[in-house]
Amino acid sequence: MAKAKTQFICQNCGYQSPRFLGRCPNCGAWNQMVEEQIKTEKQQVNGHTNLAGRVVKPELMAQVTFEKEPRIKTKLNELNRVLGGGIVPGSLVLVGGDPGIGKSTLLLQVSGQLSQLGSRVLYVSGEESASQIKLRAGRLGVSGQQLYLYPETDMGSIRKQINELKPDYVIIDSIQTMQVAELSSAIGSVSQIREVTAQLMQIAKQNQITIFIVGHVTKDGAIAGPKILEHMVDTVLYFEGDRNRAFRILRSVKNRFGSTNEIGIFEMRNGGLMEVKNPSEIFLEERLAGATGSAVVVSLEGTRPILVEIQALVTPTVFGNAKRTTAGLDHNRAALIMAVLEKRANLMLQNQDAYLKAAGGVKLDEPAIDLAIAVSIASSYKDKETQSTDCFIGEIGLTGEVRSVSQIEPRIKEAAKLGFKRAFIPKNNLTGLTLPKEMQVIGVTTISEALRKAFN
Repeated sequence: MAKAKTQFICQNCGYQSPRFLGRCPNCGAWNQMVEEQIKTEKQQVNGHTNLAGRVVKPELMAQVTFEKEPRIKTKLNELNRVLGGGIVPGSLVLVGGDPGIGKSTLLLQVSGQLSQLGSRVLYVSGEESASQIKLRAGRLGVSGQQLYLYPETDMGSIRKQINELKPDYVIIDSIQTMQVAELSSAIGSVSQIREVTAQLMQIAKQNQITIFIVGHVTKDGAIAGPKILEHMVDTVLYFEGDRNRAFRILRSVKNRFGSTNEIGIFEMRNGGLMEVKNPSEIFLEERLAGATGSAVVVSLEGTRPILVEIQALVTPTVFGNAKRTTAGLDHNRAALIMAVLEKRANLMLQNQDAYLKAAGGVKLDEPAIDLAIAVSIASSYKDKETQSTDCFIGEIGLTGEVRSVSQIEPRIKEAAKLGFKRAFIPKNNLTGLTLPKEMQVIGVTTISEALRKAFN
């Protein structure tokens, strides 16, 4: 009898090595190499077949016929927006997020809505029993005549039930709990996740079944398992938010059927997740009139402009080195802007502690927020307030120039809709701009000019 061969696989990135390594040479993670057996017997590889048994064959591209991809709309317009207009039949959607953030709640609500529309939904859970899911569904008010609950982790059994029920939608909660019996590796290992995802992708594509996959995340916030998991699926959604706050943000980071970086905002209530139709009002409703260190930016998340208040608190340091703290903003971006303010706007900030945050718990990471960050810092440092009806849009360069940004018209229209009267934007963005009548747009070239006009 031949000796079984083994290999060591990194559970973080999927790197394979014939011997044990304390540190993965590919991703640099420590203590992630796990020993797994290699199957030596040859296995028969069958072509891709659908549930009807039809084998896929090569076709000339000129002879391939297709219709415009249909969209199935749920009752959650925010989810429809993030998916690019609705659910695409036959797509594979991965939903990741921190524990307790609301991933299972969202998908259970969507399952109930799809079932009420007449679709057959199979909810597969490897973490809860059927009675536990029924109890949570009753608390959320979820019901449906075509919603099937199936607590199972074996992929062979799941495939058999899909073959028998022929559902329109399948929910897998979660991918890390599923296993293929033919593999000797542990549940949740790289080999198991890769094989389960490959089988689910084959089922989805060959039978036009939409499959939603729940994915756990690591302590760094990335989806656990090999990176190939995100490459294989059609759409990757991240469910973000602070568990101490009611608001949740569903963000699209990959979408083959729509734009990326699109966001949808929900509020967690006793009856489940409710969509927030106007998030800008939520982020600005508690803004204090006449407060210093505050500036409003119109940030673009995907195709949606959102107004967010950026707050800064600048105070003399009591230590040798000044402290820089940010929440919802990139720390390096804040340090860079403070360096530009000190060099180009003559603000002595090297002996000042600075604390910055994006109000409302939202995370902002685009160049157009630079000008608002700079104005909020200068406002706190000079102890001068900005007008409550002013908003600031623009990228700041290292030489102090205010650079143009994309999609300036939708940003200004959103600000005008919420009652803002003045918008400070890069001067180069004024060319060919159609402005609302109630909005005064001020073009600025440098950060010094922007600060001078903002505080006068």
